[in-house]
Amino acid sequence: MSLKNRFVDFEIKDPQALRALAHPVRLAILERLQRHGPATATQLSPDVGASPSVVSWHLRHLARFGLVTDWDGATSKRERWWQAAARGFRFEMPDDPEGQSAARQLQGKMFARYADLPQHWLLNDEPRLANRWRQLAGMANTRIVVTVEELREIEDGIEKLLAPYVRRKETKAPAGARGVRLLRYSLPEPDGYSLPEPDETEAPAP
Repeated sequence: MSLKNRFVDFEIKDPQALRALAHPVRLAILERLQRHGPATATQLSPDVGASPSVVSWHLRHLARFGLVTDWDGATSKRERWWQAAARGFRFEMPDDPEGQSAARQLQGKMFARYADLPQHWLLNDEPRLANRWRQLAGMANTRIVVTVEELREIEDGIEKLLAPYVRRKETKAPAGARGVRLLRYSLPEPDGYSLPEPDETEAPAP
């Protein structure tokens, strides 16, 4: 496991580990542990939609690749406690076909898992926010034309800006701070890509 990145994320390089995580229950387990801290299979069960025995099986599978580990901080030893190995994880698209297939499989599960998150936020969370928080929320859909090196510089700059906040413990946050989910997609276009022509039969947007 490498933890040299700015966010101190778990870096996944093994295609088998990528495939192991490409499962909705395992993704839910890992996210729950990363966000809320150590838990038992019984405690995780309601949140991830699986029985404690099934959750235990998935936890052991994740542990094979170092994504979760035992937690020894519990006062009760009657149940096995688990913790995430790091507060986040990341992976890059490998060069080999096997690795690429595994990475795409995990990407697909992650895209599917978070596809409804903005709509859920809009319906359930946004109405409960103070107006000053609503004014800072929203989305951007920006197209840029860059080289590979320039896109890498952009990604690195974003990480550099966010790193102090990602690594700051919640107990150290200033008064008035709250959790904010930042969803970020970088979707390069293939060669020859062009936007579809607008339908001339439709009236222009006001």
